[in-house]
Amino acid sequence: MPVPSTPAPVPAQPTEGKKPLSNLAQRVIFGVIGAAALLGSVWYGPWTFALFFAAVQAKMLLEFYRMMRAGGYQPAKWIGLTVSLMLFASFSFMAFYKAPPKDFDTQDTMLFSVGGAVLLLLVVLPIALVLREMVLWPKYKSPFGNIGATLTGLLYVSIPMSLLCVISCTSYSEVTGKVMPGLVFYDYRRIFALLFLVWCSDIGAYAAGKTFGRHKLAPSISPGKTWEGAIGGFLLTLVMGWALGYLLPELSLTYRLVAAGVVAVFGPLGDLAESMLKRSVGVKDSGSIMPGHGGLLDRFDAFLFILPVLALLQVLLG
Repeated sequence: MPVPSTPAPVPAQPTEGKKPLSNLAQRVIFGVIGAAALLGSVWYGPWTFALFFAAVQAKMLLEFYRMMRAGGYQPAKWIGLTVSLMLFASFSFMAFYKAPPKDFDTQDTMLFSVGGAVLLLLVVLPIALVLREMVLWPKYKSPFGNIGATLTGLLYVSIPMSLLCVISCTSYSEVTGKVMPGLVFYDYRRIFALLFLVWCSDIGAYAAGKTFGRHKLAPSISPGKTWEGAIGGFLLTLVMGWALGYLLPELSLTYRLVAAGVVAVFGPLGDLAESMLKRSVGVKDSGSIMPGHGGLLDRFDAFLFILPVLALLQVLLG
């Protein structure tokens, strides 16, 4: 009986599918979306600003705790997150609360109450963290390391990001020329100015580093950073500090250049600190919330060193 012949295999037809977006395309698309959300929330008003950055700093703290877990610690994530949001809410309230006109007694009472609540929180927090470790012992073998990781997240991420509320305020006297001690209001231009300075520092460092970079700045922490890039970022940030006179004409040139210098110096230090953190726990990115950009801690790491210095500058010099 003849054996039926096996039909010749049909060659597979190439499938026509869309090519995945390149890393550069992802960075551009999600960078534009993120920048639009950021600038829109800052421009619209104080409460959209506060809600946006409360979410940002909460996600940054969670990313920090994730890296701590990668390093072998077990921070109290939910306790830390709750305290972080309470701190940001307290700073927001103290910055944006408006008492009735000339009712400074009411305003002082409210601010004193919020300050007292924050102080009480800081006293109770260590006790709560120690009790947590006692309950979980011996499940977690490094109780005080876990407490340290929880508190470090609040000191490193939450408090600096909460200081954005201080940076965002302008004194009434400074803008109008009328003497009204203690009266401040939200001014989106200050946050725009901060963002422009940080972006110029990054762009100048990248361009100068790519073009002229020869001497490594911190090769054991971030091999791609160079002294030439740092100088380029510093110079472009100073140029932006001068140009901000068109956005904030009430600020003197000296103040704007000092603020630009703070951003140009402390921004790269904040970036290096986070790079060291990631290398110490063996992770590439702090998170993956933005394709092509890593996590929010990767995007806002410079702020963590810049904001405390700028807030101090603003308190001292106005």
